[in-house]
Amino acid sequence: MSRLVVVSNRVADPRKAAAAGGLAVALGDALNATGGLWFGWSGTVVEGGAPGEGELHVQQAGNVTLATVDLSAEDHAGYYLGYSNGVLWPVFHYRLDLARFDAGFIGAYRRVNQLFARKLMTQLKPDDILWVHDYHLIPLAAELRALGATQRIGFFLHIPLPPQQVLAAIPQHEWLMRAMFDYDLLGFQSEADLQNFSRYVQAEAGAVDLGEHRFRAFHRTVQAGAFPIGIDVDEFAALTHGKEASDMYDRMKEEYSRRKLLLGVERLDYSKGLPQRLRAFEALLKKYPENIRSATLIQIASPSREDMGTYTDLLQELESLCGATNGNFGELDWMPVRFIHRNVARKRLPGLYRAARVALVTPLRDGMNLVAKEFIAAQDPADPGVLVLSRFAGAAEQLKEALLVNPYDTDGTADTMQRALQMPLQERQARHQRLLKNIREQDVHWWRQRFLDMLGNACNG
Repeated sequence: MSRLVVVSNRVADPRKAAAAGGLAVALGDALNATGGLWFGWSGTVVEGGAPGEGELHVQQAGNVTLATVDLSAEDHAGYYLGYSNGVLWPVFHYRLDLARFDAGFIGAYRRVNQLFARKLMTQLKPDDILWVHDYHLIPLAAELRALGATQRIGFFLHIPLPPQQVLAAIPQHEWLMRAMFDYDLLGFQSEADLQNFSRYVQAEAGAVDLGEHRFRAFHRTVQAGAFPIGIDVDEFAALTHGKEASDMYDRMKEEYSRRKLLLGVERLDYSKGLPQRLRAFEALLKKYPENIRSATLIQIASPSREDMGTYTDLLQELESLCGATNGNFGELDWMPVRFIHRNVARKRLPGLYRAARVALVTPLRDGMNLVAKEFIAAQDPADPGVLVLSRFAGAAEQLKEALLVNPYDTDGTADTMQRALQMPLQERQARHQRLLKNIREQDVHWWRQRFLDMLGNACNG
């Protein structure tokens, strides 16, 4: 069996998968089974370090090797804050207005990918299978090929891929596009993203569509596909019955025994549609006054990239909106919005999900959104909550039994919130049953195996 090599911006210890969630849950089994290697940035920024250089650290985590590289302060500023999160993140989320097209960022982005390629090459075996993750590392395969790597290399984009005309606004986007063809397999979260890639490479690179999502350009052929990522449903359901989650559920049910809870849980990010959600909740109270003193919105917005000015501005806007709603509608014994700007432990979240009558997952744009799937997994099938989901989340392609909304439509979203709050038990049960069946059939293990099987059969060259 070939060894699996996972490459991502940050590395997690597979032995702590339950606490880490995300990729650690998805890839831990496969890494352990093959004695795999997980490679990425160490999280350490070396002040005064030389650009393009960084110390390699190698350690064992059970049967898995963890290899990480330090970054200089200059590389971190240009590669991570500058190009990855100042250019690619906003553009890929359709926010050209927030992108910072500084000419120096792309140099640091390429320099760090070259550094990763050099360090990774020293750890590779001839028959390894490499799986590279996310927008930080788009050119990594090209840099590895330049150093002589011949292994199969797959790439998965966890965030959305925007349409051709949005992508083409990135300076030197042609270089990024050419780099994509050095992979054997490209994975996207949704069929919409896959269609955007198809149109982009055919229009901008004159790629030939060979059928079955295989494209030929730059003297190479790449296979592409949609692989919607899932969660480990059984693992998350088990967390729901753990002590931390049970304690959270009991506290919420006691404190809000006379209220209907609406819940939002995400990182603080402009892609999540948080201001639009708060305005829609205020519209709910105005249009349907029976919810006054009856409905409460708990909005958790975990800290994220707070060294970037855009996020500081967003936090101030959210605090202002919450203050206005609470000031206009609040009573001495009832606060309409509870805004929490801190992390909540993953083991406690299932209890919070289970206590909520309605989950609001309403991003302006999202690659997938696993909160929607976690909410489904945490529900009591006998008395489940209702998922209100943005049509612009990748999850909307799968979770059609959710109540889909346009987050830009404030009144329409408020009307859907009201429908969710008033939904009869029988309809809630039927919708939840179908949603749960879907996330079980296409869980994280299905996602991993489907990608790796296709990578094993991909023919490039």
